[in-house]
Amino acid sequence: MQKLGTALALPMGSNLCCSLRNKRTATPSVTTAPEGQPTRKEPDSVSLLKKVEAIIKPFKLEEVKDALAKEGIAGVTVTEVKGFGRQKGHKEMYRGAEYVVEFLPKVKVEVVVTDDKLAAVLKSITSAAATGRIGDGKIFVLPVENAVRIRTGETGDIVIE
Repeated sequence: MQKLGTALALPMGSNLCCSLRNKRTATPSVTTAPEGQPTRKEPDSVSLLKKVEAIIKPFKLEEVKDALAKEGIAGVTVTEVKGFGRQKGHKEMYRGAEYVVEFLPKVKVEVVVTDDKLAAVLKSITSAAATGRIGDGKIFVLPVENAVRIRTGETGDIVIE
């Protein structure tokens, strides 16, 4: 193991279980792969990654998708979900009977971005998803330790570009 400033160069397959400030730096390495398989390339520099999870109203999905596209976000995962917050559901009438809908339909939009794009993505989602009424949703930001492109074995921020 070789010490490089505040980061450590670890052998392939090792797990980095500590938080580093602004950048993680890995020594560039190219490994030989079996014949017919792609070679694995490690990036010179890996930006810290963040996963943005936005729970929004379903009819706002197209606006949010368009706003993310304007920010240059190439990949988005969308899931139909149900839940409630302060909105606490609502009452509906069906065939003369009143019933309570506790879990409201929502859409969860997931995006992994680098630190430098995080503020712009949060602003885009917030402005696109807002209606000004209760139940507009929430945005959660989580750290992502690493990302791997399955096809090539590439790791780090190059995977989300």
